[in-house]
Amino acid sequence: MPVIAVANPKGGAGKSTTTLVLASTLAANGATVTVLDCDPNRPIRDWRTGASKNPIEVDGDVNESNITPKLDEYRRRRQFVFVDLEGTASRLMSRALARSQLVIIPIQASPTDAEQAAKAIRLIQEEELSFEKTIPYRILFTRTSPAIPTKLEKAILGQLRAGQVPQFATHLNERAAYKSMFYHRLDLEELDPAEVNGLPQARDNAAKLAGELIELVVERAAA
Repeated sequence: MPVIAVANPKGGAGKSTTTLVLASTLAANGATVTVLDCDPNRPIRDWRTGASKNPIEVDGDVNESNITPKLDEYRRRRQFVFVDLEGTASRLMSRALARSQLVIIPIQASPTDAEQAAKAIRLIQEEELSFEKTIPYRILFTRTSPAIPTKLEKAILGQLRAGQVPQFATHLNERAAYKSMFYHRLDLEELDPAEVNGLPQARDNAAKLAGELIELVVERAAA
């Protein structure tokens, strides 16, 4: 089953949020999911210590020596394996990319994030040369407005399209519910609509993004 790495050299781009939203949404809908939390702060491992009954498995004991055998083991018995990678390029990142069937590169609509995404793409391309394999990737816009895109967002989207950089059609919008997941240590279905603004919209956004991911994985498997 697919290994999906979530990578961007820039901190604050939304790697851990993207990973938790996708992994927990898939697991809540019946998929077997493991997350390898390689972020130095281990935010998803900390989330797992909460009261959530979401069945995702989280492994925070990951290093450059054990990541390859762990990925090989988990992908044999789980439908989805996510790797929330650290921000800096490292041997651990290299080994995760080498085992990945897809790399998600989250970015906010800013020039700095776009530059860091370009660095991530170059790193992926270097790994492709080293391992003589294609590593598919997709840009994912995060923290975007669900209503009207900004002029800057439109400009960056246009540049990516002009450069034929693959990207998700669905964005991970700016939603209070995504921050609330980490605060309450619950998944989107477990959060209380009376306490969290825009929860139905956040659930819908997460479901659309997870659906697009499933379509992409199925398409890749059939190719």
